[in-house]
Order: sequence, then C-alpha cells, then structure tokens
Amino acid sequence: MPSLPLTGVRVLDLGRVYLGPWAGAMLAHAGAEVIKVEEPGGEPARRGGRGAMTLPLAMLNTAKHAITLDLKHPRGRELLLALVEHADVLIENFAPGTMDDLGLGPDVLQRVNPRLVYGAATGFGIDGPARDQLAMDVTIQAWTGVMSATGFPDGPPVKAGPAFVDILAGTHLYAGVVTALYERERTGRGSVVDVAMVDTVLPALASNLVGLRREGVPARTGNRHAGGSITPYDVYPAADGWLAVIVLTDRHWRALATAMGRPELGDHADFATNPDRARRAEEVDALVAAWTSSLSRDEACGRLQAAGVPSAAVRELPEVVADEHLRVRGALVTVDTPGLGPVAAPRSPLRFRGTEPVALTAAPDLGAGNDAVYGGWLGLDAAAIDDLRAEAVI
Repeated sequence: MPSLPLTGVRVLDLGRVYLGPWAGAMLAHAGAEVIKVEEPGGEPARRGGRGAMTLPLAMLNTAKHAITLDLKHPRGRELLLALVEHADVLIENFAPGTMDDLGLGPDVLQRVNPRLVYGAATGFGIDGPARDQLAMDVTIQAWTGVMSATGFPDGPPVKAGPAFVDILAGTHLYAGVVTALYERERTGRGSVVDVAMVDTVLPALASNLVGLRREGVPARTGNRHAGGSITPYDVYPAADGWLAVIVLTDRHWRALATAMGRPELGDHADFATNPDRARRAEEVDALVAAWTSSLSRDEACGRLQAAGVPSAAVRELPEVVADEHLRVRGALVTVDTPGLGPVAAPRSPLRFRGTEPVALTAAPDLGAGNDAVYGGWLGLDAAAIDDLRAEAVI
C-alpha cells in the first residue's frame, strides 16, 4: 500500500485557535509528522478550558503530537532553533511581526535550515497599510463585506454562523505549504508562504460583486441569490421544517414545475427564463412555497431530487453529526478524547486513492510529547528535560 503523500515531512505547528491548527491537521492527515507547539500554559483554545482539553481543540488537532515551549525564554528560543534544524515546515498564525520580535522570524530560521518552508497566516498579510489591524474571524467578515452581504434587506448585517474565514484561511495555508514543498523539490530551498485571511475571502464574494456592478451598493438578499439573477433560489417552508431549492437553469425550472404538478408553468411566458423569473421573484417564491409547505421536508426534497432539481433539507446540527454518508466516507470520525469522551472530529477533505487514511488519534494533552520530541528529535536525556521543566522553559 503506498504511503500518504506527506509521509516523512516534519512540521512544527505553532498555530492557535482555529486557523493554524486546521492547517496543521490537514498536514497531519496527509501523512506529515506534526508537532503542536504551545506555550507552557497552553494555547488560547486550550486555556478556554482552564488548560484542559476543549471541544474545538479536540476537533482541530487530531493526529498530532504536542510539546510545550516558552518562546519568550532565551532557552526556549534556543530549543526552537534546534527543532527547526530537524523540521521541513513551520506554520504560525500570530500577529504580523511577532516571530521577528522574538528573534525567530523566517530569515533567522532559514539561516538555521535553508530548506525550511515557513508558512504564516495573518489577518491582512505581512505587508500593506492594514497589516497591523487586529483580526479575528468575525472582524474579517465585517471588513471584507461578508457581513454587509449577509442577512435580510430590512435587518442588520449578520455574520456567518460558522467560523468559515478561519477554516478557509487554514486550508489556503495548507495549500501554500504544499506548493512550497513542491517548489523545494526543484530548487532545494525553502520559502516563505504569506496567507492573508482577507485575501482568501474575496473569491467567495463573486455573486455579491455581480450586484455591486449592477446596483452600486447592493442590498442584502437574505436567502435569495446574491446576484439576483437566479430564481427560484431560496429557503422554503415545509410542513415540518425548511428546504433550500436552487433553480440554476431553465431546464431545472421546467423540472420543478412538473414536480409541483404545474407543468404549464415551465414554458409560461412569465416564467420561462431566469430573467423572466427574476423580475417576478416574489410571485415565483410564493408558488414554490405553496407547494413545499404542503409536504414534509424529506418528501419535498425526495421529489425534487428525483426530478433533478438541486435541493436539500435544512438540517439541524444533530442530524449532520449523525449522518451516515459523512460517517461512511470518513468525513467525520468519532475519536475518544480524554476529558471529553467521544468527539466527532472532521477529517481533511482530501482523499488520496490507493492509500489508507491516517488514524485520527485524539488531540494530545498539553505537552504530552515533550519527552518523546525533545528526547527523539534533539537527543536530550530525562535529566535535561526535567531541568527544562524546572526552569519553566517547557
């Protein structure tokens, strides 16, 4: 059986909260040996649980090892430099300049190990006039216009429910690191990967920018298509919940009309094309809602799927976590995690045919790998490691 693509790659993961840890998890799931590096009190996602395991940390740090290291301590900085000699990749998502201020910026680390790939993810990038603006998922949603584009026309801006910017940026950080590793195969030298959260969001605004081009400042569209050119495109009531229906093409419309028992609407002059329907969006939505509300959510979706109309039930989170399809594909894996019990942990969406997926071991306890990593990577004996603990370096 072939090994996973990143088998043999060693990663120092200084990531915190969601963004960096997800990039590290994707690297681990692709076969890399990933060492999660935390300050002795634990990274912020762990400190939220008073130093103990928390659910977000458990979900986003599977298949890793963990060490503690105080980078503000001179001996801690020495240890990181020693670890870098043995690493292929270092990733971090600190504020810009943090590692430079510690004397551990990419130029310093790559003098120690010229083959090191240094991956940095920040809110606004490592240069530019907004570089030093504080960034979190929700503030990036606000700054990039995601919030102004989300919600209903008569309501306030609304953030997306999930922390999608962190995960989007973490995925791009993974992609940048792997791209840099490919480049290293040709050049023999490492490079610096610069991922800005704001940059990763912009492509997702494609439909919204259609409205900007057409209307100037577009209104929020609720669950309707952001560009306003696709109808029906909304969330509709069912007898026992809600479902999303998207009619992308005129063929979809004819199929929907037939499924609704109104085939004559398919070629009706008022509704036959998307521009026709967009001009009568309120009327079209009322027709669809009258039909969906007479059926159960699953019955309506079943008829639409059978007719080839894109649709899905609006599911609650318990349904998603228990979903058979996600479990069969291994997208969600139950991992028994000390302190939390069974945790539904996501696996990297990447699949590599012909290889066995990495086992999703539980996210490690704080510093659980100190002896193994400092002993195995650096050859320190038990007494030396105990001294580091006594000095609060690890």
